[in-house]
Amino acid sequence: MQPIHTLHDFFVRTGAEVRAYHLGRRVESCSLETLAEFEAGELPWPYPWQSQARISLVFRLGDVSDPLIWFLALPLDEQGQLVPASRDAFLQRLLETLGRSVQQVGRSEPDESIENLMKDNPLAFTPSLHFQAMLHARASHDMGKPASPHLEPVEAYLSGQQVLDWRALGLQGLADFAIRLDEEASQELAGQLSALPHEVFTSLCYCLEHVDIPDTLALAIQDRGESAAADGEIEAFCACVRAISGAAMAGEWFDTLLEDSNACGPDLLAAMVGRGWRHLEHAERLPRFLTRLAETPQADFAAVARDLAVIPRLRLPVLMALREAAPDSAIGRRLAGLGH
Repeated sequence: MQPIHTLHDFFVRTGAEVRAYHLGRRVESCSLETLAEFEAGELPWPYPWQSQARISLVFRLGDVSDPLIWFLALPLDEQGQLVPASRDAFLQRLLETLGRSVQQVGRSEPDESIENLMKDNPLAFTPSLHFQAMLHARASHDMGKPASPHLEPVEAYLSGQQVLDWRALGLQGLADFAIRLDEEASQELAGQLSALPHEVFTSLCYCLEHVDIPDTLALAIQDRGESAAADGEIEAFCACVRAISGAAMAGEWFDTLLEDSNACGPDLLAAMVGRGWRHLEHAERLPRFLTRLAETPQADFAAVARDLAVIPRLRLPVLMALREAAPDSAIGRRLAGLGH
């Protein structure tokens, strides 16, 4: 048997049934080809988060019915490429544990031993509850499994068909709803959106930010976001900005917000970077965003610019915008303050 050098090698050689998911900026499927090319040093990580490739691996070994789930945060260099030492150390422990398990049991039942690897694994991390719920919803959907029992009351509540105490709604139900959102449900939700309690609405937004939504629903979320901004409800406002990041019209709202200096606080700018980064891949919008970032004293200009620059499709545009900034511009003054 050929040696195992990567996580991808491990899953191929063991014959595991595996699905990979991005768990950095959004919960999204990750192809095994992407993982293989990334581990081989042929590809920067597409969606880096805090200088890490955050990935979930959902897999089955042998005849086990319930899959194991790993949450791994692989360190990246400034180019978004894998820093392999930590991955190599984890892989070595994995292979040693697997070997011991097979020898001890006398047949291949490595699941509990492999799962226990995560307990003291420096690469392991615990995603937020919303990320965990969205991963469970997406993985269940991808594997053709039914949604959780929490979905039915959420559907009844959000469609206006049944009056329920919103406190009885489960986060997993909201996540399942977001993953399975279709055109009809979007239309119904858009009509009910203005009446939703703040707590339900905000939690729903934190789920919708992981999926692509139609403009009809996005416009209804935008309306509620504008109302929240007028009332000084910054959390709800930023939740709306994040929730529409998967809609085609999000870029237009970003443009409107970036034109308003009073709207561009650090929380809004963070929301745009965290979930709406795709809409910053725009010749005019990106420099405008960086200018607002530079004009916002509370924002960590260097950290946010670095975060954007490690995203492969934004790296060159960000570096060009910084390089071309006039010395007396807001960006130029910020760069001068950093000692550039």
